[in-house]
Amino acid sequence: MSTPPPPDIDDEETAQGLRKIVHIDMDAFFASVEQRDNPALRGKPVAVGGSSARGVVAAASYEARVFGVRSAMPSVRAARLCPDLIFCPPRFDVYKAVSRQIRQVFLHFTPHVEPLSLDEAYLDVTDDLRGIGSATRIAELIRARIRAETGLTASAGVSYNKFLAKLASDQNKPDGLCVIRPGEGTAFVAALPVKRFHGVGPRGAEKMSALGIETGADLAGHDLAFLRTHFGAQADYLYRAARGIDLRRVRADRPRKSVGGERTFDRDIGSGAALREALERIIGIVWERIERSGARGRTVTLKLKDTEFRTITRARSLPGPVPDEAAFAEAARALLDGVLPLQQPVRLMGLTLSALEGEGSPPAPTGGAEAGQGSLPF
Repeated sequence: MSTPPPPDIDDEETAQGLRKIVHIDMDAFFASVEQRDNPALRGKPVAVGGSSARGVVAAASYEARVFGVRSAMPSVRAARLCPDLIFCPPRFDVYKAVSRQIRQVFLHFTPHVEPLSLDEAYLDVTDDLRGIGSATRIAELIRARIRAETGLTASAGVSYNKFLAKLASDQNKPDGLCVIRPGEGTAFVAALPVKRFHGVGPRGAEKMSALGIETGADLAGHDLAFLRTHFGAQADYLYRAARGIDLRRVRADRPRKSVGGERTFDRDIGSGAALREALERIIGIVWERIERSGARGRTVTLKLKDTEFRTITRARSLPGPVPDEAAFAEAARALLDGVLPLQQPVRLMGLTLSALEGEGSPPAPTGGAEAGQGSLPF
């Protein structure tokens, strides 16, 4: 005997701020496009990116991930992990075209679409255009339509806020669906390793582990004062996340203010030669993110943090948008040369592109906190 689906959210619950949020994340997007367009690559380990000594993996197929190959990994290391790895040069024009196809699928169901990159987005389907009413059914229809129109698979997470929906979309990858209903968020997060939390990197997870924090439940066991002592500005986010709370709304076409990335080194770096080598790696990673997001900006900023946690920043603004990776790299190298030699070794380096076209200030986030008992529609 099958179990009947739970009831949809009623109008009163929606009026009180409970939202229906879907997070769609394409599965190994760049690599999947390459496998789709070249049948000889299907079922084989594929990495999108350069195979040179300074190359960086932009995306890896699931066959490559079995060997430990991951995005942002140096290509040399990826080749060592997977000797049969096939490298494909990026085709960003193709990826952008496919992304536009996927975006049109989203807009068929709701105008409230917040893209995060070419391959993922948040959708608020509380008031969907087709009158379907069920967030889970909408997610199923979106996944089916993406497959039919592009030949690619997508994973989806359905919940009542963005934080939980994003966690859910990663739960059953690839080609999966996960739903976290109202009232289930706290329990779901409690069982989750903290390294799965968006914004908690390897170093952050190590620090938490040293404090005896391994899961969401461990994190929720500490008060805000403790978290502020150990995690500073990130404390408020961690406090809410451990309780399944997220106050952000889906912001359609919210403009980015910057695109960038940073790396904390395993060992502090003091020599100019080593810093220049590290910079080349970061240039490749950050430019891939810039291409992936479609951002165009004028200002390149270099960030360094030394062993005493002092931060050094240097910026250079161009007359117009940075045209290509070569120009981005030239600006970054000039910024680093301008601060060398350094008085103290460096533990962190980062690069950012800002002053983006269409940049603006989004409204303050509101709504969408942890709900009481109830059920998201199935």
